[in-house]
Amino acid sequence: MSQRQVLQGVMSLLRPLLLDVVPTIQQTAALALGRLASYNEDLAEAVVKGDILPQLIYSLAEQNRFYKKAAAFVLRAVAKHSPALAQAVVDCGALDALVISLEEFDPDVKEAAAWALGYIARHNANLSQAVVDAGAVPLLVLCIQEPEVALKRIAASALSDIAKHSPELAQTVVDTGAIAHLAQMILNPDAKLKRQVFSALSQISKHSVDLAEMVVEAEIFPAVLACLRDPNEYVRKNVTTLMREITKHTPELSQMIVNTGGVAAVIDYLGDSHGNVRLPGIMMLGYVAAHSENLAMAVIVSKGVPQLAICLSEEPEEHIKAATAWAFGQIGRHTPEHARAVATANVLPSLLALYMDTDSSEDLQVKVGS
Repeated sequence: MSQRQVLQGVMSLLRPLLLDVVPTIQQTAALALGRLASYNEDLAEAVVKGDILPQLIYSLAEQNRFYKKAAAFVLRAVAKHSPALAQAVVDCGALDALVISLEEFDPDVKEAAAWALGYIARHNANLSQAVVDAGAVPLLVLCIQEPEVALKRIAASALSDIAKHSPELAQTVVDTGAIAHLAQMILNPDAKLKRQVFSALSQISKHSVDLAEMVVEAEIFPAVLACLRDPNEYVRKNVTTLMREITKHTPELSQMIVNTGGVAAVIDYLGDSHGNVRLPGIMMLGYVAAHSENLAMAVIVSKGVPQLAICLSEEPEEHIKAATAWAFGQIGRHTPEHARAVATANVLPSLLALYMDTDSSEDLQVKVGS
């Protein structure tokens, strides 16, 4: 018997249990389907082909809170795998039912619905727009104001997934007043929540000058810099990513970060970090330096060049070396004085060796050569 036949047999056994007269049997069947669908894409497709989703969506409106949570879990488990499976969930009419669930009294139901909506939105702009069109964003913003930390986390994550695809979608999130509510949570003691908050603010900031300025105008600096010393490395990485997304746009935004001590704080962060979490900090210094002679000098004065030299020597990953070489180029290209600051850090032999190395990627050689 093939795996597919086994799957069809399991689905045919579970599907009638969703309609059982005993509520706990219904919920257990839904949880079993969710775990199966979460395991891999083939199992998720089997749930879709088994015509199970319409029954779950109907039950979201009719059943008790335990079943609603289980049904939303199945929708999330199916939607997470691919845009096609997320679209199948949407095509069954899930969005309206999930958005209605965001208005439930029970925070667990809201959390499960927000999670499913985020998993649908994260794939692409069209699916994200469908979530927006269903009216999810204002309710997600209400969810981040609820007292339950777990609900705040998932709602912030869903807003991040919606905002990341385009300026228009990010603007939709901003228009509901999300920035002010996200900004209020940057010093929350919960690391997982802060991680999602900084992710959402980064995804908003990255698209345009106007959006980045709106995030800055929420007066998150210099308070944000305290989070560069957070014990959680993902919080630190997301803070640095936010600063990278803000500084890349204009000299004025970069100058604001410099004025609040942001450059010095990021250089300290690079000294305390290793691996991929260093990457946004390296790029942030490059973006600041690229804008003007004065801003590049601010990076030099803050001892950015020696710290970047350490990153270049310590990091084995080519993409990190390439970003570091690019940052050196942004610092050194302005005047002879800037170039001398890079040269005296004794990085030129290392850069030349990377350029000459036949094993170096084309991208690395281009960034070193430029």
